[in-house]
Amino acid sequence: MNESPRWLDAHLADLEGLRAGDRLRALAPAQGTDFASNDYLGLARSEALRNLAAAALSRGVSLGAGGSRLLRGNCPEHEALEEDAARFFGAESALFFGAGFSANEALLATLPQRGDLVLHDALIHASCHDGLRLSRAERLAIPHNDAEAFEQALRAFRANNASGRAWILVESLYSMDGDGAPLATLAALADAYGAFLLIDEAHATGVYGLGGRGLAHDIEGRENVVTLHTCGKALGLSGALLCLPRALRDFLVNRARNFIFATAPSPLQAEVIRAALPLIEAAEERRTALARRVVRLGEALRATTVAPSGTQIQPVIVGSDGRAVALAREMQAEGFDIRAIRPPTVPEGSARLRISVTLNASEEEIDAMVATLARKLEEPPA
Repeated sequence: MNESPRWLDAHLADLEGLRAGDRLRALAPAQGTDFASNDYLGLARSEALRNLAAAALSRGVSLGAGGSRLLRGNCPEHEALEEDAARFFGAESALFFGAGFSANEALLATLPQRGDLVLHDALIHASCHDGLRLSRAERLAIPHNDAEAFEQALRAFRANNASGRAWILVESLYSMDGDGAPLATLAALADAYGAFLLIDEAHATGVYGLGGRGLAHDIEGRENVVTLHTCGKALGLSGALLCLPRALRDFLVNRARNFIFATAPSPLQAEVIRAALPLIEAAEERRTALARRVVRLGEALRATTVAPSGTQIQPVIVGSDGRAVALAREMQAEGFDIRAIRPPTVPEGSARLRISVTLNASEEEIDAMVATLARKLEEPPA
C-alpha cells in the first residue's frame, strides 16, 4: 500500500518559511492604548453610532439583504445611502460595496479595458493590485508621488496608442507612509491627456476636506474622476462607496463580478452609514481634536530620530523585519497597542511600526508613547 499523502506539508513549509523570516502573521486581540486602529475620530464604539443603529432596528430595518442586489437583495436602504452619499461627496452617483477591498477590486477588474493602461503609484493598496491582476488593461508602476514620471508615461502612451484610455491610480493619503498624493497636478494631467483619475480616499474620508469629504473634494464630480470612500475607518462602520459618473456605475452593475454575484451588504449597515453622514459633516470638534493630537505627536517626535509625517498616520521605519516585530512587542508590553508592518505590505527593507493617531488616545498618552518609543529606539537590538 502506498504511503498516505501528507496533505498539509506544503502549507506547513510555507508557514515555517514565513516564521523563519519574521513574517508570520497571527491574530492578536486589541489591548493597551489604541495606536493601531483606523478609528481616527473615535466613532466605532461611540454612543452616537449605537443610537443610530438602535433607531434603525426599531424601525424594522433588516439585518440581511437575502441575496445579491440584482436578485432580491436590492433594498431601499442601499438606494437611499447611494443617493445621499452622491450628494454628500459631490458625485453624480455612488455604488455601495461591503468592503473597500471589494470595491477597489471591482473597480479595477472591470472599468479599464483591453488596450488601456493603468498608471499606478508604486505604493497603492493590495486591493488595487488584486483588481489589476484581474484586469484586461496593461499596468505600469510609477515611482511614489512622482508627478513628472506620471506625465512622461502618459505622454509615451498617448504617442503610441490612439484609441486606448489611460487611468491614473493613487491614494489621496497613503496608508503606510502618511503622505498625500499631488492631486491637483494629477487632475490637470488627467485632463490634459484624456485620462481617468482614480482616487482611494480611504484614510482621508471623514478627516480632511469640507465636512470630512476627503482630500479630493475639490475635484469630485468631474466626468473623469472616480473616488473610493471607505466607511470602516474614520466613519467607524464598514463598507465602501464608489463615487463616479452614472454611466460608470451602470457599467459596474452590469459587469463587476464581485458586485453581481455577492450577497448585498447589510441594509442595517447601509442605513446607519446614511444616517451618519450628517454626523460626519458636523464633526468639526472631533477633527480639530484629532488635528491637535497630530501636532502633539509631531512636536514630541522632534526630540527623536523619527521625522513627523504631519498626518494621523506615522511610520517609524526600522528596516529589518525582526527589529520591527520585537519593537512592536516591547511597546505593547508597555501598554501601547502598536503593530509591526513588514513586506510585502511595505517595500523590502522598510519594515516599520505604523503609529495611528486617533481620538482613542489622549494627548498625554501620545507624550507617554513617544517617550517610551524614544527610549526603545536608543536601546541596541536584542
